[in-house]
Amino acid sequence: MATTTTLPAAVTAQRARLAETVRFLQERASVKPRIAVILGSGLGALAHDVQDAVVIPYSEIPHFPLSTAPGHAGNLIFGRLGGQDVVLMQGRFHSYEGYGPQATTYPVRVFRALGVETLLITCATGGLNPAFKAGDLMLITDHLNMTGTNPLIGANDPDWGPRFPVLFDAYRADLRAIAHTVAKGLDMQLQEGIYAGIAGPAFFTEAEIRHLLTIGADAIGMSTVHETIAAVHGGMKVLGIGMISDMANPDLGGHATETEILENVAKSSASFRELVRGIMVAL
Repeated sequence: MATTTTLPAAVTAQRARLAETVRFLQERASVKPRIAVILGSGLGALAHDVQDAVVIPYSEIPHFPLSTAPGHAGNLIFGRLGGQDVVLMQGRFHSYEGYGPQATTYPVRVFRALGVETLLITCATGGLNPAFKAGDLMLITDHLNMTGTNPLIGANDPDWGPRFPVLFDAYRADLRAIAHTVAKGLDMQLQEGIYAGIAGPAFFTEAEIRHLLTIGADAIGMSTVHETIAAVHGGMKVLGIGMISDMANPDLGGHATETEILENVAKSSASFRELVRGIMVAL
């Protein structure tokens, strides 16, 4: 006799929420994106490069959180970028805003349900590797989840992904190779490194930074790792790009303020936009 599996109530509820969100977005935008981009702090200007843009404020989207962090406009944008059908997050959600990991990664689940196959995650990040300097662009090769939590904790929906996803190749080497090729054509040098994700909002102490250096971190930030976990869980390919907004290594001088970090990001925004447009064409 065949057996039936009863889904936990939490899974049934999250499926219903996701279906409502997706239905709303499909009614507002005809674009069927293959690629999604999450724009980090101060990097939202890339949205101006989207053609035939449909801009939807987060406040209008069912079950979407609201972005409250500086440098995050809070819009979902559908359109074409570099010849690709895309959807962009102009601002993300962070745990330090009071959101749990399931909430901060909810847009990633929405992207997968919309048919997105590749996720480009960007962020402003403090440089730890002494070979880096403010303004560099770093391809993320791996991450250290120092947040103390994980978006997959709780009931697992088998339609969303496996109970125990493998993250060995979370940041795809083939996508990094494409990014390097594009950068070479633009006469641009990219760094590579391991990103340490923390919960925030306080910047790390000198002792904590030295610990991260000891265990192999090249940069530090307050986002990205949960989104990557959710994307890999859902079968998406991930390319991570960190803008080195300041040097957070205590041996290299004092720590930048929030305002200085956003100013540094703005100075390098043009090269970042050029790189991402080139990557879109190459994909």
